Amino acid sequence: MLQVNRNLCDLKRQLIYPRDMTRRTRWLTDAEQAAWMELVRVLFTLPAALDMQLRRDCDLTQYEYLALGVLAEQPSRTMGMKSLATMTNGSLSRLSHVVKRLEAADYVRRETNSDDGRLTDAILTDAGFAKVAAAAPGHVATVRALVFDHLTGEQVAQLADILGRVCVTDS
Repeated sequence: MLQVNRNLCDLKRQLIYPRDMTRRTRWLTDAEQAAWMELVRVLFTLPAALDMQLRRDCDLTQYEYLALGVLAEQPSRTMGMKSLATMTNGSLSRLSHVVKRLEAADYVRRETNSDDGRLTDAILTDAGFAKVAAAAPGHVATVRALVFDHLTGEQVAQLADILGRVCVTDS
């Protein structure tokens, strides 16, 4: 059956892609395809589950929680907006919209950077620190339930090693 499916896949590729493209493409092996589909499943389901828990329990999105968490870990609870956007893997525009909502809730305030007036700093307020501290236990419990409770210590180390090798770029 596997050979028949593989032949059908090969035929499908030949019908969909020009002959020269088929020869140049390094198609995934069956093992790679299975691993890829599992990764895709995790990439879609895990963020949605984490976001749902945070919205339900704390009225925060996962991105808002991440921004608050990054600020909470800074010595002065302060970070430049551009650096915060980089740390949260978001655009400055997206972060600005999120910080606007967090400002309205009194979790964050923005101030002009004292060293360079062209820059803006995001500052975590006491209310913001309390919010992220209250959200953390439920978030950690969800992360444990979805990921780490299913793995041995050795598998956790392997996961960290594997994920550290994925999407590595020179930039």
